[in-house]
Amino acid sequence: MRAPLLLYPLILLLLFVTSAYSWKKEEFRNCDQTPFCKRARSRKPGSCNLRVADVSISDGDLIAKLVPKEENPESEQPNKPLVLTLSVYQDGVMRVKIDEDQNLNPPKKRFEVPEVIEEDFLNTKLWLTRVKEEQIDGVSSFSSVFYLSDGYEGVLRHDPFEVFARESGSGKRVLSINSNGLFDFEQLREKKEGDDWEEKFRSHTDTRPYGPQSISFDVSFYGADFVYGIPEHATSFALKPTKGPNVEEYSEPYRLFNLDVFEYLHESPFGLYGSIPFMISHGKARGSSGFFWLNAAEMQIDVLGSGWNSNESSKIMLPSDKHRIDTLWMSESGVVDTFFFIGPGPKDVVRQYTSVTGRPSMPQLFATAYHQCRWNYRDEEDVYNVDSKFDEHDIPYDVLWLDIEHTDGKKYFTWDRVLFPNPEEMQKKLAAKGRHMVTIVDPHIKRDESYHIHKEASEKGYYVKDATGKDYDGWCWPGSSSYTDLLNPEIRSWWSDKFSLDSYVGSTKYLYIWNDMNEPSVFNGPEVTMPRDALHHGGVEHRELHNSYGYYFHMATSDGLLKRGDGKDRPFVLARAFFAGSQRYGAIWTGDNTAEWEHLRVSVPMVLTLSISGIVFSGADVGGFFGNPGTELLVRWYQVGAYYPFFRGHAHHDTKRREPWLFGERNTQLMREAIHVRYMYLPYFYTLFREANSSGTPVARPLWMEFPGDEKSFSNDEAFMVGNGLLVQGVYTEKAKHVSVYLPGEESWYDLRSASAYNGGHTHKYEVSEDSIPSFQRAGTIIPRKDRLRRSSTQMENDPYTLVIALNSSKAAEGELYIDDGKSYEFKQGAFIHRRFTFSNGRLISSNAAPSTAGSDTFSSECTVERIILLGLSPGAKTALIEPGNKKVEIELGPLFVQGNRGSVPTIRKPNVRITDDWSIQIL
Repeated sequence: MRAPLLLYPLILLLLFVTSAYSWKKEEFRNCDQTPFCKRARSRKPGSCNLRVADVSISDGDLIAKLVPKEENPESEQPNKPLVLTLSVYQDGVMRVKIDEDQNLNPPKKRFEVPEVIEEDFLNTKLWLTRVKEEQIDGVSSFSSVFYLSDGYEGVLRHDPFEVFARESGSGKRVLSINSNGLFDFEQLREKKEGDDWEEKFRSHTDTRPYGPQSISFDVSFYGADFVYGIPEHATSFALKPTKGPNVEEYSEPYRLFNLDVFEYLHESPFGLYGSIPFMISHGKARGSSGFFWLNAAEMQIDVLGSGWNSNESSKIMLPSDKHRIDTLWMSESGVVDTFFFIGPGPKDVVRQYTSVTGRPSMPQLFATAYHQCRWNYRDEEDVYNVDSKFDEHDIPYDVLWLDIEHTDGKKYFTWDRVLFPNPEEMQKKLAAKGRHMVTIVDPHIKRDESYHIHKEASEKGYYVKDATGKDYDGWCWPGSSSYTDLLNPEIRSWWSDKFSLDSYVGSTKYLYIWNDMNEPSVFNGPEVTMPRDALHHGGVEHRELHNSYGYYFHMATSDGLLKRGDGKDRPFVLARAFFAGSQRYGAIWTGDNTAEWEHLRVSVPMVLTLSISGIVFSGADVGGFFGNPGTELLVRWYQVGAYYPFFRGHAHHDTKRREPWLFGERNTQLMREAIHVRYMYLPYFYTLFREANSSGTPVARPLWMEFPGDEKSFSNDEAFMVGNGLLVQGVYTEKAKHVSVYLPGEESWYDLRSASAYNGGHTHKYEVSEDSIPSFQRAGTIIPRKDRLRRSSTQMENDPYTLVIALNSSKAAEGELYIDDGKSYEFKQGAFIHRRFTFSNGRLISSNAAPSTAGSDTFSSECTVERIILLGLSPGAKTALIEPGNKKVEIELGPLFVQGNRGSVPTIRKPNVRITDDWSIQIL
């Protein structure tokens, strides 16, 4: 959130009042105003002047020097060798590191981002023992070739310098670095008299004490039709070219620089709140591959359009290839620490990427349900009124949120005791209905000597320093503020202790946390953030770690909740800023969007981009944070938002109240039904979150993740899959009567409202009404539901299940259900139920999908199956036989949904088989 408050000094109010309600382009730098970006973009293909020398094997890695081919005495840059390290890991991952040679005593050690790479991943290293030397293309240049994985090998070309992965049989390339000769590494220098390294932007000066230190290089993806990823941007899912003959001359690259951007523009490459330098390619010719650069400095990335280098010299190493996509990666500082993921399928790539940065955390069940938020619910009376109105209108919800106004003067971990005199009692009253509360804790600390957090942080020296070594002082919600230096593990541990029940007075075990403004947002800072020459633990400049600041704040907060529950309670922490690895610590939302149809539309590609980049638990503010949505827009947003992995309604304090019951009974009914859909599918969502936790496969998926050979799905970002079984198509225009819906694959799709079957592989003109958006179940899947609606997900724990079986052309289907206690870590010790359902030859079988260490001996459930719906069942079937027990039951016609009574489909009512047991049901 971002807007001025009357409590600010007048000068600050005047500064920000005009900027609080619209995006102001001039507040932020473009590439031409960013010297490292401008320099890198001006370089010509083939300009890299490095070759490989001194190749050896050491500690299982390939080590080499990158040395200049020829000395350039006029260059201001040092001509010192660089050190290249190549490592190989299990499951088709290659790591390429390039840094300055520490034996040559550079002015300082360049920053390497800590605590992102998983320790378990490092233990999967394959120790190289030998490399073979071969000639490339019959010329004198040699290459070092080494094993990468079965069917793949890595290649280090010596002169010109190049690294690539290829298929070992065909020699077809998968990924490469420096194939276009754009690699450049600006080495650190000692400042000499006369050197002017300062950079100015608007009223701010960056001292840049170590001078230019940027890195840039090209990365090529082979067999690719499109590239995706590198969140966060409000733009199309498939990344559009930013440079080339068919691109506007002044087009901007995709920027990765975490910023507090309010009312952001849709369809823009401008960087938003978080940054993940991970890109995935996909194409029909080869499948998928991925690339990740572990670097937390500002980054700019060009997607180079076809023919971008057609007018360049013969130094270019690659011939034209319409199925190769070239990209240019540029960073202000850091080291080259990159990872190649060879796929070959899209799920393989996300599995490989999350093996490096960590699998997504398993959320508590309540967190996957509906959240109600506003800046701000005024006081306890307001909280109780909102809570009771949900019950009065038969609308379930699980979490009520409190924004900054609940605090005592914007001092976090405190309560305004006039407005919230009894916070513990308030939380316990919500908990009696199975509900929870979230409060906000931001990183800026009010500089007030009476505030215990500030006093302690100041005394201990725990704040980030400015370039002169003093505690950095910037402006945010409380006014004068400082920021804890969470790069330091000691300070993170101190911060996490603040969430204990004794320290956070007024909190209970039912309270969870929201991290906002953690880019970090600094209202009077350059580009509304911290100066790049601010200093962190170990003398690290802020420029070097900027994009990871919010990551460490998220980490420390999550660890705090983990400590609070003695390691037994799964944390829930929502954050706005993020980095690679944030998926380990909680959920992310897409920030301060606007109540516009285009923001509803762009929310889908934004969530999909986060999803394939490891952030599987994400969503957009339903209704838009800024502005007042029209009723139709609000309804349509609820209908799409019900399928976001993270489902929350939120609004700015200057907007009109927009709880679902304030828009007339008909619209209340429509929003109620949308929320009901989410609660029905909670067993399915929870099963998908466990899949993500196990393999990295996202909950919300692009169509091509499930249909990797279907070219029509490659650029479709208005529809998305939930798991492998549901397809959702939003309605993104006002008063729409029809929507074009592309259904991929060769099998049928069943309309979730009418139960009608639609052919796959076709675009359908679908008639829409106000009561739903197009949503379909894929033939061949079995999806679990819970159809009895309660006040909250917690109260649904013992309710029976419905299984919806969608038969394919072979009259077969399969699906899974995962259950645990919904809150603890006991599932890691096998305390869970995992069932597999298969239907073939007229028989439904329930079998155990869990390993022998899991099951009813460590976790049990008395839940039964109360309905089995059979979509696509051949007419004539009247009865079914349940085994064991030799019990016959009738097959009746019933509604697809209990609510709304729509459709008439074959249904087995009350088979009453236990969800934990092995059983079969034969259609007679």
